Amino acid sequence: MVIWIIGLSRSGKTTVAKALIKKLYKKRRKFIHVDGDVIRKIYSDKLGHTMKEREINAERLSKLTKYLSDQGLNVIGSVLSNFPKWQRWNKKNIKNYKQVFLKVNLSTLLLRDKKKLYKNAIRRKIKNVVGIDIRFNKPIKGSIVINNNKNLDNVDPIVKEITKKLKIR
Repeated sequence: MVIWIIGLSRSGKTTVAKALIKKLYKKRRKFIHVDGDVIRKIYSDKLGHTMKEREINAERLSKLTKYLSDQGLNVIGSVLSNFPKWQRWNKKNIKNYKQVFLKVNLSTLLLRDKKKLYKNAIRRKIKNVVGIDIRFNKPIKGSIVINNNKNLDNVDPIVKEITKKLKIR
């Protein structure tokens, strides 16, 4: 099974993914975590954040996840995933692929923005920030949509909602 958790920066993707892995591990379900930011660092090839570079990273993440899934591993991805092309590719090519979209409004993202990514993008100090100067594309049809405008100190309700909607026992 592959659970692809998508959303804007600071939407809680990694926090939810880690909590979900922990809960599933207690149920004797083992998942590995593919984090978009970590994979970007692993390649360490100075890939930037332009649309072209983001699409290269999206392809890497999708193909790596398929490779792992094809080996019989369960994967939880926490990725921005702003390319409908790659979301469709995942759905078509990855067995038992499920996509979860963490929907968060900009005011909440600004409150969580300790690194001032959004603030600096709004002030035009940095470019290529999805949700500010790069449009975020809505997720593919069939995605589970979860509003995550609450505090990230307790993501248990979100994890519970994901496991319920995906019927993971």
